[in-house]
Amino acid sequence: MAPPMRRSSSKATVVSRLALAAAVLFLTACGGNGAAAFNYADALDKALLFFEAQRSGKLPAGQQRVTWRGDSGLSDGSVAGVDLAGGYYDAGDNVKFGLPMAFTVTMLSWSVLEFMPGVSASAGKAAVRWGADYLLKAAAAVPDALYVQVADPNRDHQCWERPEDMDTPRDVYKVTPDKPGSDVAGETAAALAAASLLFRTCDPAYSAKLLQTAQKVFDFADRFRGSYSDSLSSVACPFYCSYSGYHDELLWAAAWLHMATAATSQAGNSSDVYLSYIYSNGHNLGAEQDDFTFSWDDKRVGTKVLLSKAFLQGIGKGKSDDALRLYKAHADTYVCSLVPGAAGFQQSQFTPGGLLFQEGDSNMQYVTSTAFLLLAYANSLSSAGGGVQVSCGGGVVPASALVAVAKRQVDYILGANPARMSYMVGFGARYPRHVHHRGASMPSVRDHPARIACDEGFRYLHSADPDANVLVGAVVGGPDGSDAFTDSRDNFAQTEPSTYTNAPLVGALAFFAAGRHR
Repeated sequence: MAPPMRRSSSKATVVSRLALAAAVLFLTACGGNGAAAFNYADALDKALLFFEAQRSGKLPAGQQRVTWRGDSGLSDGSVAGVDLAGGYYDAGDNVKFGLPMAFTVTMLSWSVLEFMPGVSASAGKAAVRWGADYLLKAAAAVPDALYVQVADPNRDHQCWERPEDMDTPRDVYKVTPDKPGSDVAGETAAALAAASLLFRTCDPAYSAKLLQTAQKVFDFADRFRGSYSDSLSSVACPFYCSYSGYHDELLWAAAWLHMATAATSQAGNSSDVYLSYIYSNGHNLGAEQDDFTFSWDDKRVGTKVLLSKAFLQGIGKGKSDDALRLYKAHADTYVCSLVPGAAGFQQSQFTPGGLLFQEGDSNMQYVTSTAFLLLAYANSLSSAGGGVQVSCGGGVVPASALVAVAKRQVDYILGANPARMSYMVGFGARYPRHVHHRGASMPSVRDHPARIACDEGFRYLHSADPDANVLVGAVVGGPDGSDAFTDSRDNFAQTEPSTYTNAPLVGALAFFAAGRHR
């Protein structure tokens, strides 16, 4: 028999209050501006607008607000006789990488599902659908295969070209039973399953197609196990190597499929296959491993927060699944490392200015994903009722402490930082003007119809002039571990944006835009 869920007691309440007070003191001492008042709704609109700038394919007439972009990649896939037009460019180049794109769709879906109910979700759903439509194509193009990449990054990076001008080879790459990619296939299954939940009521036919495809792709990922980093190493690495392996994606995908099938089941039986898979395979796929980062590569802690949600939903309904209790325990360990005053808090992972710092290149991706997980977990704890909190050593931490830490990270991005600079382009008075992004740095096709050739474009990369086009809503890689930032296109580690940085931020901004932190 598992021990009872830790709930409020007089001693635990004192500890939780101390943890919350410590969080507030830490955040203030680290440069937090308690008086800062940001327009989170405006930031949310801009964060979603960024995805329109990243679109590949035929842009939708009347539904493309980023007017300096044009059609691109219309013949993608033609070299293999398939249609792979559409989808997203992941960052500042013109490659379509399947692993980060799928993660982007998963996190956009989760963001909208968790924090954007009703009509306010229209822009979020449009962003999800643009990516999901492409993933459906990639999964259905040929039997027993999944297309996972368009273009060789080694060739693409030899040019600095607008997407509308690109003439580098658009080779396509797929995983097969002989050249498996359980990591990218698992993430694709997760993305399609999460998207199916999002469209379940507003477009049932589309949702069913997404779910059916997700199930097929998951079966493919699980039956033909292996890492795409091994199968496609020359084009996947070092750009998006699956350093964590593929076990995390298999468990992550099973979790999303459990959520999706449980939501569509009338009798509750159809979800059992994925729940049984989690029970049977969780130990071997990382269920008992603690991890402290969440990204396009490593899904372990994200899976624990997601399955904790399933566990806590059972608590709220008066019936808990003790087999999922393990995931809440590990989710608690992760959260405790982030909350000042909690047992397990790791202060060394924060900059002097209070920013979570985990990686020198594109660190903001970890900031936004962490803020999202904290808020999603806080949401699950609050929804469970009954005083369910986070267990940290001998004490507990309330959901409000998680919200406080997440808010500090979001506010830092928007300008509450030592440099008083917004790291979201186009938000606030001071933001990066030299973004490592081909389309933003060069005059648009509308303003400069003549083609700008491969080598000619590098003068824009190295130019000190501000971007020709403001990449509104893009969150750049961000400052270093000392809160220092150099606004230069050549400094890709700090000035390159990405879709997978923005996707979880959409959820966090939606949470704060709704005023739920007050």
